[in-house]
Amino acid sequence: MATMAECRSALEKLSDNLARADGDVRSAAALDRSLSCHIKDLDITFTGRLTNGRIQVLNTADGPPGEKAEIRLAMTGDDLVAMVNGEMNFARAWGAGRVRLEAGFRDLLRLRSLL
Repeated sequence: MATMAECRSALEKLSDNLARADGDVRSAAALDRSLSCHIKDLDITFTGRLTNGRIQVLNTADGPPGEKAEIRLAMTGDDLVAMVNGEMNFARAWGAGRVRLEAGFRDLLRLRSLL
């Protein structure tokens, strides 16, 4: 099972990957939205913002998200690490129910290029 430190590191790596992206991926990540990522097996939530093509983690709290972020993710720590390391495809994991992504309709349309 991935640790909290490994999950934070994976989010930082994802942020770096988004910042280096170009084309449709860069455009999709250029949103300015609140973000939460609930790590189900650790029962912790990272909260922050997706802004200027980067994920900025501002807080970590026990349990599910206390407030409803504009973009909400939920998955296990191992799945987060595997996706960021390129070992698991996000779209397949989402389709299989291993990853939950919730956002407004317009944001989902923009984020689809990340899938």
